Amino acid sequence: MKVLLGVCGGIAAYKAGELTRELRRRGATVQVIMTAGAEHFVTPLTFAALSSNQVMTSLWQPVNSDVASGEPGAFDIEHIRVAQDADVLVLAPATANFIARLAHGFADDLLSAICLAAKIPIVVAPAMNVNMWLHPATQANIETLRQRGVQIVGPGSGDLACGMVGDGRLAEPTEIADHVLAAAQRTSDMANETILITAGGTREPIDAVRFIGNRSSGKMGFALAEAAMARGAKVILIHAATTAAPPAGCEHIHVTTAAQMERAVLEQLPRASMVIMAAAVSDYQVVSPHAQKLKKTTALTLELTQTPDILRQAAQQRRAGTLMVGFAAETEHPVEEGRRKLREKGIDVIVANDVSQPGQGFDSDQNAGTIISAHDERMLPLSSKRVMAESIMDYLRTTSLRLNPR
Repeated sequence: MKVLLGVCGGIAAYKAGELTRELRRRGATVQVIMTAGAEHFVTPLTFAALSSNQVMTSLWQPVNSDVASGEPGAFDIEHIRVAQDADVLVLAPATANFIARLAHGFADDLLSAICLAAKIPIVVAPAMNVNMWLHPATQANIETLRQRGVQIVGPGSGDLACGMVGDGRLAEPTEIADHVLAAAQRTSDMANETILITAGGTREPIDAVRFIGNRSSGKMGFALAEAAMARGAKVILIHAATTAAPPAGCEHIHVTTAAQMERAVLEQLPRASMVIMAAAVSDYQVVSPHAQKLKKTTALTLELTQTPDILRQAAQQRRAGTLMVGFAAETEHPVEEGRRKLREKGIDVIVANDVSQPGQGFDSDQNAGTIISAHDERMLPLSSKRVMAESIMDYLRTTSLRLNPR
């Protein structure tokens, strides 16, 4: 296992030496990258000795002699290669300044460039003055990183180097190492899975310009797709109307209506080892939508009929061993409704959430809910949708449902 350790310029940089030793003790190879500020607190020679690797400090740092040899294929872009070769990237300590630069996508030094190029899990361990930590700008930057799936460890609370007391201490090296190794293990724990995910809200036409729809943004489904791909899974994403573009790296199919989503899901179903139906599918469609725009009148009566139950059909037609996961967006008694739908639709897992609560569900970057199966129930506290997606993937990865078919 290869760990990239980014060390930023703060007094807690000396603790990164302990973290290096702890990671190596647990069997990891550690490549240290230091910012210019970090070199004012600890020398690169210290980390070279502790890691048994040359420390990287600059975008312009000379690389190995093979690059200058002129041999075909010898040249590479160092910060890209390093980001691609590793299993996980940890920033410890992460200063307020570097957290801000990371949140806003700066790439003006070696470490920030590696962070931007990395497609691996990133763990951030902040360390700073308590007032800097509590500042709204820092908290907003931390929330931005969380929503992108970055794992935040700490900070701890106690005596600070500035003489103040409060939040801002670097988490203990053993705690950081626990999170780093857990994050690294996630990078391939779904490498053998092909996951079919639905996202967004379907739209049923009334006439040439109007439709029946819902407020689904597709963000939960997209977060699930990103989390699955980060764990090595192949993702087939079927999405209806969304407020953002689908994540890069997955196979995606765009649909509009429930009937189109039904066809796409059933066509792709034989390829899937796991199906996660996070889309908000319209329950009703207009019996005879008008080909032209209807003129405005004092009243309009629409004849509606139910759309197909895609989740139930997919559960009935799946091949043996395919795990079937549904979502239940409710406004009353979400857990009870989730239990009922789990039974009636014949699926393995359902995630029930209350979309009537402010700041979660539709149109929000946050969500909360309950994972329900025949075996157990697990609460998912309010968090970013990416964090919730990781929690769902953790549950599905460890579940024994496929070993205990109904």
